[in-house]
Amino acid sequence: MRDIVLTAVIAIFLLMIFKHPHYGIYLWSWLAYMNPHKQAWGFAYNMPFALLAAVVTIVAYFLSKEPKRFIWSPEIVVLLAFIGWMLFTTFFAFYPNQAWAQWDKVWKIQLMTFLTMMMITNRQRLNGLIWVIVLSLGYYGVKGGIFTIMTGGAFIVWGPSGTFIEGNNELALALIMMIPLIRYLHLQETRPWIRRGLAAAMLLCAVAAIGSQSRGAFLAIMSMGLFLWLKSRQKVVTGFFAVIIIAFVGLFMPAEWYERMGTIQNYEEDGSAMGRINAWHTAFNLAKARITGGGFETFEPAIFSQYAPNPLQVHDVHSVYFEVLGEHGFIGLGLWLLLGALTWIKAGRVIRACKNNPSQKWAADLSSMLQVSMVGYATGGAFLGLAYFDLYYHIIIMAVLAYDFAVKGTDYSTVAAASPPETPEQLPHPSSRWDG
Repeated sequence: MRDIVLTAVIAIFLLMIFKHPHYGIYLWSWLAYMNPHKQAWGFAYNMPFALLAAVVTIVAYFLSKEPKRFIWSPEIVVLLAFIGWMLFTTFFAFYPNQAWAQWDKVWKIQLMTFLTMMMITNRQRLNGLIWVIVLSLGYYGVKGGIFTIMTGGAFIVWGPSGTFIEGNNELALALIMMIPLIRYLHLQETRPWIRRGLAAAMLLCAVAAIGSQSRGAFLAIMSMGLFLWLKSRQKVVTGFFAVIIIAFVGLFMPAEWYERMGTIQNYEEDGSAMGRINAWHTAFNLAKARITGGGFETFEPAIFSQYAPNPLQVHDVHSVYFEVLGEHGFIGLGLWLLLGALTWIKAGRVIRACKNNPSQKWAADLSSMLQVSMVGYATGGAFLGLAYFDLYYHIIIMAVLAYDFAVKGTDYSTVAAASPPETPEQLPHPSSRWDG
């Protein structure tokens, strides 16, 4: 029954996309982040709903009168260069079959990232996308937070099987990256009951991240929480939430959780931590030996036997930095780091330009929270291999769009696209530009 209902809902949304093409971005994001079909147990479980949504969205977009625009900003140019470099390294991958299979996933994610940039044409659509992401990931965060409270943190919180966030570490990092987006919505919301719901969701998502018993997530939530407090324009409220979370950890988390977190200081005695460090050395040595790195999915026993300090200690790399370094070499890592740095700078420019303007305050709030999310990703990602996770690239696009809408004052409406302007004053901004 669940499969039938889910399929019917998706079918309705697919039909709506032909009238409102940007709904396709919402549908694809819902399917990509929440993976609702993985909550079914029948025929819907393995249905390629996301692919179907992407195809329908592309067709509807190009058949529609939607404004066809592409933002040629420095971040987008570097992202294109990074994608091109990943394609190039795939031709020289140590394991071609595995590498091309991973490339197939990565380029589809990036295609939808660019479509998001092209179809989210105003603030209202951007807020709609943020709501979809928050509700999709928040479902697991709220559920996981309640589970952690009810069980006293005795069991690990896991993500949906067969997805990017299946593991406890991956789910925790996704929730940490998403919490600042909830805070942004909380700052913009005026209805008291929704504000209270968003505040509760933030707390429960933080509890779920702690309940994942992920050591990387623990470090990420600490650094993100501090930066969130520094960025908050309501520091007393943010501090109150932090005190509640700290009190929960002190009162409810079991001794096993403290023992696991304690291994952060004594990492030399932890086999998993030493395995990661061995894999990091492997990635570095591989990048020194080959300008293209090893290509996607390169961390296999044969690679460790040639490049690892300890050839017998084969371990997943578990770091976004060393994942990119090992798979795409120093050039790939340089492009990827430059992309993050440019996004941070872009968000900072929005904050400075909009924080004192009441009509553009939303953009400053969003950009601040995007920076908070990036801090969480940068910290947690140091211990987790999620270099190609959709949400990070959506954050980049959100920073570009916030600058486009608030600082440059661009608003491409479907009305303007459907009715060609009759006077020069009504002409829209150029559809392709460099907004450095």
